[in-house]
Amino acid sequence: MQRVFSGVKPSGIITLGNYLGAMRNFVEMQADYECYYSVVDLHALTVPQDPQALRQQALTLAALYLAIGIDPQQATLFVQSHVPAHAELGWLLQCSSYMGELSRMTQFKDKAAEQESVTAGLFTYPTLMAADILLYQADVVPVGEDQKQHLELTRDIAIRFNNRFGETFTVPEPVIPKVGARIMSLTDPTKKMSKSDNPASYISLLDEPNVIKKKINRAVTDSESVVRYDPDNKPGVSNLLVIHALCAGETVTSLEDRYSGQGYGVLKRDTIDAIVAVLEPIQARYRELMAGDGEQVLAILRQGAERADAVAQATLRRVQAAMGLILP
Repeated sequence: MQRVFSGVKPSGIITLGNYLGAMRNFVEMQADYECYYSVVDLHALTVPQDPQALRQQALTLAALYLAIGIDPQQATLFVQSHVPAHAELGWLLQCSSYMGELSRMTQFKDKAAEQESVTAGLFTYPTLMAADILLYQADVVPVGEDQKQHLELTRDIAIRFNNRFGETFTVPEPVIPKVGARIMSLTDPTKKMSKSDNPASYISLLDEPNVIKKKINRAVTDSESVVRYDPDNKPGVSNLLVIHALCAGETVTSLEDRYSGQGYGVLKRDTIDAIVAVLEPIQARYRELMAGDGEQVLAILRQGAERADAVAQATLRRVQAAMGLILP
């Protein structure tokens, strides 16, 4: 089996966009790949965090991984900071990376513009992301369009290291879903759905049905009243069609045919039903997992960290030896 690695930051709400654009694909990959999925809490520290909130968000994210269908018997689920090799390899890869290539990362520029002061960690975290992936010799990495640049940097670092020190890392390939990779904001469908935006702009995986109904009914469309997939000229309607199609397991074309000659009200009503049908079982499973202070989740994370650590340590030792460090 080829290996997959993917990580999600526990930095707040997990949106329907996160699920449809990335996390649902994680579930589908379990049967065909050896999967390593991580709650990448060290990445969250690149910007200020409330410690108590961060702990709760990490546990919530892990529970949601499980609630959407990640099976700990098939995939390895763990918290990044529970495997020390991530931080150590991150430093070693910093020493194989260049200021110029890190300064070109568009996410650094965007996030730095939002901060009063910028940490060194925010600047160098693409090397930690590279370490996350390369530790597990991942063959493929499911990423959204906004992370593609970081994966390209990971590939560059791996190739550079292999050329200098000998074949050490597997050079990973990106897997980017063609449909649904970018679920857009409900209030501004020219922008990606983001948890950092106005709450009306996104749907949380834990939103109740009445909240979902209110948000979809208020979602931006246009004045044309024609249901047609046209992202350039009808971004709001196109976004609803994509969300509906992905939730209902249908094609956008079939939905265009179904709603031909009908107004946006019918499309929104049925989109609400499709979203609720997907999220209700996830929410029920989440509540089960979080009962008893989430001890069931914590036990799974501990087991996952043990499995991940064994693989990560083997890679780290190869890197240390290649770079001339004395092994303990």
